[in-house]
Amino acid sequence: MRAMILAAGRGERMRPLTDTMPKPLLKAGDRSLIEYHVLALAAAGVRDVVINLAWQGSLLRAALGEGERYGVRLHYSDEGSEALETGGGVFKALPLLGDDPFIVVSGDIWSDFPFAGLSSRLSRTDTAHFVLVPNPSFHPRGDFGLREGRVTEVDGASYTYANIGVFAPSFFAECEPGRFPLVPIMRRWIRENRVSGELYEGAWRNVGTPAQLAQLDQYLKSQEQKR
Repeated sequence: MRAMILAAGRGERMRPLTDTMPKPLLKAGDRSLIEYHVLALAAAGVRDVVINLAWQGSLLRAALGEGERYGVRLHYSDEGSEALETGGGVFKALPLLGDDPFIVVSGDIWSDFPFAGLSSRLSRTDTAHFVLVPNPSFHPRGDFGLREGRVTEVDGASYTYANIGVFAPSFFAECEPGRFPLVPIMRRWIRENRVSGELYEGAWRNVGTPAQLAQLDQYLKSQEQKR
């Protein structure tokens, strides 16, 4: 199982912190946001991790290196000066991700979600498996429904996509190189009933603004003090 961490975005809402630093390198607690993901993936047995680069990408590469100190091999997908959005970024990285299903996690979230065993939740007939979370206060309407392990567009309770999922390469079968979002493709496969899902009710936080970063920092430090 390989994994990809999405790290190419400009982080406009995080400015001015991201004027000179890529958002995934911002620190909360005792390490950078992206290090939490790398370490969690390593703990789950993932050994090859792809990171896409755009804004200040050279700083990410310099900070993380080849991954030896984390127990993984890091591979970089350089998108140039302008990020290709989520869909285009993953599609460009497919040659580095191989022929088997792979994990994708956004670099601007934090969670204690256990990645171990996540890949086994994707069946042979599905193109993706999404992790959903209860709707946070800033996103009360959510993104998708969930019924009997199937992700739906409008059915029952609505949940928020956690920006964690498993994707088969076939998810991108009809895509072409370039800049494009992921959500329309997600919705297409959901309509075709080819996406499974699960609800995670553990710790999960979006880290999109300086205030959210400060809140996460405070939370992590308080958790450390309890140990």
